[in-house]
Amino acid sequence: MQIHLLAVGTRMPTWVEAGFNEYARRLPHECRLQLVEIAPARRGKHPDLERIRREEGERLLAAVPRDAVAIALEVGGKAWSTEQLAGRLRDWLQDGRDLALLVGGPDGLSAACRERAGLQWSLSPLTLPHPLVRVLLAEQLYRAWSLISGHPYHRA
Repeated sequence: MQIHLLAVGTRMPTWVEAGFNEYARRLPHECRLQLVEIAPARRGKHPDLERIRREEGERLLAAVPRDAVAIALEVGGKAWSTEQLAGRLRDWLQDGRDLALLVGGPDGLSAACRERAGLQWSLSPLTLPHPLVRVLLAEQLYRAWSLISGHPYHRA
């Protein structure tokens, strides 16, 4: 299984790339994490947010691998504990299909992305800096893997 983190935004700060890469490289081959950056839509002086979300949503959906399980990262989604995420990761590994984690731009995901996703996952009710989501996702996936594999990284 491969996990595709499809995220709107390019040219992230060095600390974001370093943090993401650190946790992504720690994951084993059977749940490899790959980042796919999606170009954001053009924003003018008076941006049309619906157009922006629609364009970014089309780009995100075009990047979802065939037969992958899509999961939308949404503030209004379901929050999972580390143990719940570990259980889901175990199930996804057993299923064997790729995962596509959809992270919208600063203006959120399109309705089409939310509809395509089988699940909506909320990392936190807090408003997080958009670049931080990449690092947080990579770390939490690594933590969930460490929990199900008995690795000492996760200490509950």
